[in-house]
Amino acid sequence: MSLSVIILAAGQGTRMYSSKPKVLHEIGGKPMLAHVIELAQKLEPVETCVVVGHQAESVKTQMSDYAVQWILQAEQLGTGHAVQQAIDAISADRVLVLYGDTPLTRVSSLEKLLNASATKKLGLLTVEMKNPTGYGRIVRDSTGKILKIVEEKDASDEIKKITEGNTGILCAETTSLKRWLNNLENNNQQREYYLTDCIAACVAENEPVASVLIADENEVAGVNNKLQLEQLERVYQLQQAEALLIQGVTLADKNRVDIRGALACGKDVFIDVNCVFQGDVQLGDGVSIGPNCFISNTEIQENTSVLANCVLEDSRVGESCNIGPFSRLRPGAEMSAHSKAGNFVEIKNAKIGKGAKVNHLSYVGDAELGEDVNIGAGTITCNYDGANKHKTIIGDNVFIGSNTALVAPVTVADDATIGAGSTITRDAPEAELTLERSKQITIKGWQRPKKEKR
Repeated sequence: MSLSVIILAAGQGTRMYSSKPKVLHEIGGKPMLAHVIELAQKLEPVETCVVVGHQAESVKTQMSDYAVQWILQAEQLGTGHAVQQAIDAISADRVLVLYGDTPLTRVSSLEKLLNASATKKLGLLTVEMKNPTGYGRIVRDSTGKILKIVEEKDASDEIKKITEGNTGILCAETTSLKRWLNNLENNNQQREYYLTDCIAACVAENEPVASVLIADENEVAGVNNKLQLEQLERVYQLQQAEALLIQGVTLADKNRVDIRGALACGKDVFIDVNCVFQGDVQLGDGVSIGPNCFISNTEIQENTSVLANCVLEDSRVGESCNIGPFSRLRPGAEMSAHSKAGNFVEIKNAKIGKGAKVNHLSYVGDAELGEDVNIGAGTITCNYDGANKHKTIIGDNVFIGSNTALVAPVTVADDATIGAGSTITRDAPEAELTLERSKQITIKGWQRPKKEKR
């Protein structure tokens, strides 16, 4: 039996107090709507229709990487009205309705719902709640059959005591849902067309309503303000951390790690506190990450150690390297096996050869270093002339003395030595000592200026 998915994402989200559409606010570094679209796609539907309204073009632009069908709800007149706009685009036998501001639903729960409702015209995902205030209540008869859903604003005091809440997520036979939607009325305080009224319509046809009750409220929690957004962010991060622990990663504190993308880890990986992983990050076997590190779109191969307070962005680090503390690898940095970037070292768009060491207080940009190079403290590659970038090439087994400025474009040949304090503007020959210093002189009798007393 074929399936289509409708995702409702048209709301403005006024309680977010933001110029950004609500569904574009992020959980784990990704828009909430992206989480829901990816969830839907795991079910392999015939089509995924996303209903947009407020700032529709902005939503479509940011979600342009996803293969979905966009449906415009020009006026936001309720959930039933939103589904009405999309139902004619559905070609499958059954349709599943999801919400763009409910990002943590598990695919396993949706699969249970699809299975439970496979032979029924309608199925609901419901949740047992400690405090159901604000949620529609599931009203059942004495035998446990669902009769209807009553929204909070329309509920009597007796109905408000019910703790089984409606998640809004339903699966229905497409032809039946079309019929029920055509008969919706807005006879309620909000003057809106409620999708939940389809449940009463189903019951009126003497058709049983299937249901799946879940226990985890966070799984179906929606976001209406920044407080709820932050709460779900913490839930999501804890889920990611616990998944890593089960996989075998050692975390110093599962409550102090943030994963804003995809983090793949090998065996015996250790991650200290307050680390942030963004985008696509891969950590090989035996990698150790010190505290307070930010790592984005970077691959780190086995047995490499990243010490405290490092930033690695769009970089590649080979096996058995040492990074940090306080190192920054900017986009295009490539560290070969057994190389080192020490404290307060910045590397950008440069390849560091096998066994090469940039130990401390240096900047290496737009450069290529050979094997077993040693860069002294305070060395910089002067790669920018004010208009264009130029490259520095350093051969194998080169020793660069401290406080050297290499003015690109320049090449230092294999086995060369550069004397400390030099400014190198021309190529340095192989296996020779090259240095550039002015003659040291002493000016006798010179007096240091003193502040005048006022």
